[in-house]
Amino acid sequence: MTELAGSLVELARRYGVAATYDDWTGGHQVVSESTLVSVLTALGVAAGTEDERQTALRALDEDHWRRVLPPTVVTRTGRATSFWVHVTHGGDVGGWIRLEDGTVRTGLRQLVNDTPPRELDGRLIGEASFELPADLPIGYHRLHVTAGGVDADAALIVAPDAAALPTSLGGGRTWGVATQLYSVRSERSWGIGDLTDLTDLAVWSASRYGAGFVLVNPLHAAAPTPPMEPSPYLPTSRRFVNPIYLRVEAIQEFAYVGDRGELRKARSVAQARAKKSTLIDRDSVWKIKRAALRAVYRVKRSAGRDLAYAAYRAREGRNLDDFAIWCALAEKYGSDWHFWPEELRHPGNAAVAAFAAKRADAVDFHRWLQWQLDDQLTAAQATAVQAGMALGVMHDLAVGVDPNGADAWALQDTLALGVSVGAPPDEYNQLGQDWSQPPWRPDRLVEQGYEPFRALVNALLRHAGGIRIDHIIGLFRLWWIPKGADPREGTYVRYDHEALIGIVALEAYRSGAVVVGEDLGTVEPWVRDYLAERGLLGTSILWFELDRAGDGGPLPPRKWREYSLSSVTTHDLPPTAGYLAGEHVRIRQELGLLTRPAADELADDKAEQAAWLAVLREMGLLGDDPSVQEIVSALYAYLGRTPSRLLALALPDAVGDVRAQNQPGTTDEYPNWRVKLAGPDGRELLLEDVFASPRAAGLAEVMRAQVTPARE
Repeated sequence: MTELAGSLVELARRYGVAATYDDWTGGHQVVSESTLVSVLTALGVAAGTEDERQTALRALDEDHWRRVLPPTVVTRTGRATSFWVHVTHGGDVGGWIRLEDGTVRTGLRQLVNDTPPRELDGRLIGEASFELPADLPIGYHRLHVTAGGVDADAALIVAPDAAALPTSLGGGRTWGVATQLYSVRSERSWGIGDLTDLTDLAVWSASRYGAGFVLVNPLHAAAPTPPMEPSPYLPTSRRFVNPIYLRVEAIQEFAYVGDRGELRKARSVAQARAKKSTLIDRDSVWKIKRAALRAVYRVKRSAGRDLAYAAYRAREGRNLDDFAIWCALAEKYGSDWHFWPEELRHPGNAAVAAFAAKRADAVDFHRWLQWQLDDQLTAAQATAVQAGMALGVMHDLAVGVDPNGADAWALQDTLALGVSVGAPPDEYNQLGQDWSQPPWRPDRLVEQGYEPFRALVNALLRHAGGIRIDHIIGLFRLWWIPKGADPREGTYVRYDHEALIGIVALEAYRSGAVVVGEDLGTVEPWVRDYLAERGLLGTSILWFELDRAGDGGPLPPRKWREYSLSSVTTHDLPPTAGYLAGEHVRIRQELGLLTRPAADELADDKAEQAAWLAVLREMGLLGDDPSVQEIVSALYAYLGRTPSRLLALALPDAVGDVRAQNQPGTTDEYPNWRVKLAGPDGRELLLEDVFASPRAAGLAEVMRAQVTPARE
C-alpha cells in the first residue's frame, strides 16, 4: 500500500479519524487514502489534494484561536478542571457560571499559561487558563466570560464520577427476562406484542419468580408507512417510540368511542391474520391498528386530559413537532426524505412550517400517538416496580437510525450523511458489517453542547429502571464506512467518550437507573476498565467467555466480571437449543457468510461445546446423557456461579425455541426480526402459553435460585 501523506495523516488525527488500527487478529492495518478522504469529506473537510489538506489544517488552527471559549467544557464532580480563554493579548478577563437552577457562581481561579500569543487578522491573541471549582453540582450549566469587551458563553457539563448501582439492588444481584416484544403476542393483543404484554410479562416473572427486570428490544419508532422496517435496530427515530406497541383498549378515551364493537372486530381481524401468517406481518397489524387509533383520537378529551396533553407537548417541544411533521410528510411523500420536494428536505424551511399548518390534524395525530406511548410506558414501569421488580423495565438504545428517516431529517446538520456505521471483520462476522446508519458528527455534537444526545438519553430513561446501550463502544469510536464501499474498507472515528459517557452517567444518576453497555466484539482493553470506573456494567455472553489468557477453554466463574449483565445467548445468536444444534453455523453457510469450510466451523464449535459440557459435569450441574433442556438449565445455573450482578434469561430459551431472531450481516436473506416466539416444535406460543409452560417455570426457578442467598 502506498505510504500516506503526512498532511493527510495529521488532518485525520485532528478530526479523530484513524489512519491505522489493529484488527481482531492483532494485525496492524493501514487505512487507504481513499477511505480517509471520504471520511473527512463526510466531516465537511476537503482533503483530496495537498493544497486542500494544508488549507484545512490552517483553518483548524485559525478557528481555534478565533474562539473565545471551547464550545463545550466537560468535567466531573470533585474535579478542578481547567479551560482556556482567548483574548486580545494583555487584556482583562472575567468569568462566572450560571447553574441550571439559575444561580450564579463566581470566583474562577486563573492559572499560569505560558502559551505564546498568536497574530490573527492584525490582532495579537493571547491565551489564558482558568480553573473550575471542584464543588460544582452535577448538571447542564453555562460558562460565561467577558474578555476585551466581548461576551462569550459555552456549555458546561458536570457529570458524576460514577453512576452507582441503584439502591433497590441492596448490594446484591438480580435476574430478569430478555425479550423481543414484537414476537410475544397475547390473546388480547392486536397480532403483535405490545406494552400491555410487556407489563404482564414483568408481573409474571416478578411476582412468581422474583425477577428484578425485563430487558426489551429497542422500542424506537419506525416509519408509519409500508413496508415498516422490521429491525428495531434500524429505526426512523431513537428519540420516539413505535406506536405499533400501543394497546388500543388501554387508552383512556377508548371508553368513550361511539362504537367500540367495530374496534373489537378490527382486533379480531388482526389476530386472525397473525395466526395465519408464519412470520410477523407489521404492515398488516399497523394498517388495522392505525385506523382504530384514529377513531380513538377523534374522541373529545376531558378538560384534565387536554391539560395533560398540553403539558406533554410543552415538555417535548421542537423535537416532538419535528418528528410528527416528518411522519405526516412521510405519509404524503414517502418515507425517504431525500426524494421529497426540495423545499421540504430541511425542517427549518418555511415550506415545512406551511405544510404543518395546512396538515395540522395529521401532524397532531402523530404527536398524540407519542403521548399515549408516554402514558403506557409510564404505566408499564410503575406496574413492574409495584410487582416487586428492583429495576423494572430495561430499555435498549440502538446504535443509530435509518438514513432516510425522521431523525436523519431532523438532525441532518448533526449527522454525517455521506458514510454509514458498521463493524470491521471479527471472529463471528468475518466479512465485516454495514448497518446503513449515519453516525453523529463529533464536531457538531461538541458545537451543540451535546444537546441531541442528552435529549435522547433523557427520553429513554424517563420510563426505565435501566438501559442497555447497544455497541457502547460507539461512544468511544465508531467504524465509518464510505458510501458504496465494502465494510472492510472503513476506519475508526473517535468521539469524546468522557463527554458521552459522562452524560449517560449523569442521566442515570438522576433517574436512579442502571446502565448496561453491550461491549462485545473488538474492544480496546482499557475501555472495559473505564466503563467499570464510571459505574456502567458490561455484557458477558457465555459462549464468548473463554479463558484466552489460559488454555482457551471456558472462562472459570471466578474470572467473570462482577459489574456485568450475563446471559447464555443474545439476539444475534440462535436460542441456546438452536446453538447447541449448530444452527448458527448452518445459517451462515447457507447465506455464504463463512470465510472457511463449514466442516471446520462445526468441528471447532463442537469442541467448544464439549468443553462447556465437561465443565458443567465437573461442577455437578449436569449428568451423563443429558437432554437439551437439561443442558440449557445447567448453562443458566453456571451463570449463578459467576459474580455477575445481573443475570438475563432469554425468553426463547425459557420455552425451548430454536430459531434465531437475527442473522448479522444480512437484510432480506434471512427473516430478521420477524420470527414469532415458538416452542421446540416450531408452533407459535402466545404469552398465556408462556405463563402456563412447565419448561418456562422450571427455568425461571433456576434463575431465582441463582440470585437467592442460601439459607444458613
